Amino acid sequence: MPKSATSVSIIVCTYNRADSLRNTLRSLNEMIGLHDQACELIVVDNNSRDATKACVDKFKQESKCPVSYIFETRQGKPYALNTGIQSAAGDILLFTDDDVIVDKGWLSNLIKTFSETESLGVGGRIVPVWPGEKPSWFHTEGPYGLMSAIASYDLGDAPCDLNSANVPFGANVAFRREAFERYGYYRTDLGPSAGKERIGGGGEDTELARRLVRAGEKLVYSPSAIVYHPVEPERARKRYFKLWHFEYGKALIKLGADAPRGVQYFGVPRYLFRSFFENSFKWLVAVNSHKRFYYQLQVYLFAGEIVAAYRAGSSQC
Repeated sequence: MPKSATSVSIIVCTYNRADSLRNTLRSLNEMIGLHDQACELIVVDNNSRDATKACVDKFKQESKCPVSYIFETRQGKPYALNTGIQSAAGDILLFTDDDVIVDKGWLSNLIKTFSETESLGVGGRIVPVWPGEKPSWFHTEGPYGLMSAIASYDLGDAPCDLNSANVPFGANVAFRREAFERYGYYRTDLGPSAGKERIGGGGEDTELARRLVRAGEKLVYSPSAIVYHPVEPERARKRYFKLWHFEYGKALIKLGADAPRGVQYFGVPRYLFRSFFENSFKWLVAVNSHKRFYYQLQVYLFAGEIVAAYRAGSSQC
């Protein structure tokens, strides 16, 4: 499709998820308004070893819009995302994951939000779909609420402007092409990569959104642009939450959110050690199970920061 004829590019990056990808592609094909847009779909295969290519090739036969399959050999989701962006012909680029089901109005509502708000980016609602009942230990409210290692994004039923504290996630976000032309692409030192592709907390998606917000650009939340994100059984376990917090701690150092300051030992700020031991003590003495798990996750978070700060300090020596 000629670049001038394409207004929308949908980019899906995938890795060894042919079965869930098949469902995602089917839901994309059933969207309302697909015929009303000059649209293309780009699937970026990030070194899959399963039947991903065969899945995409078969889907091409039934797709209502042109489909491109690209194989990206550099392992890491940011590499796949950037390859998709460079290959896209659209003026507006839509991103979602390879394991979601998009709402029938996803495309039309995102485009409508862009036209009504003249924003540079739009984030939509992400609804987690649990395989059964939520675990009794999972709670996000109150002083001991957990950071959501589960993909979820819901700012209510009314559209609103976004700030650096509530930026959208990569499973449901869209940007005008000029966002990348003016501010660059996704950072390749963040995000899922080889060895931790199933663990979130990498921050490549939120870092880009915060970069735009801090530059004064307008990002908007669209509650009617919805994707349904299945919660994989392994992500509903405490082990996954621990690993997620560890990776998130490492990402905080890379993002400069907790930049080294003050007295340091082996390149690690002293306050990180103090926070690690304080939360370890609270974890050990807490009687309430919610408190115990909360403080345990804080220990993993600070451990991740310590590891990342030590590595950063060692690389500068």
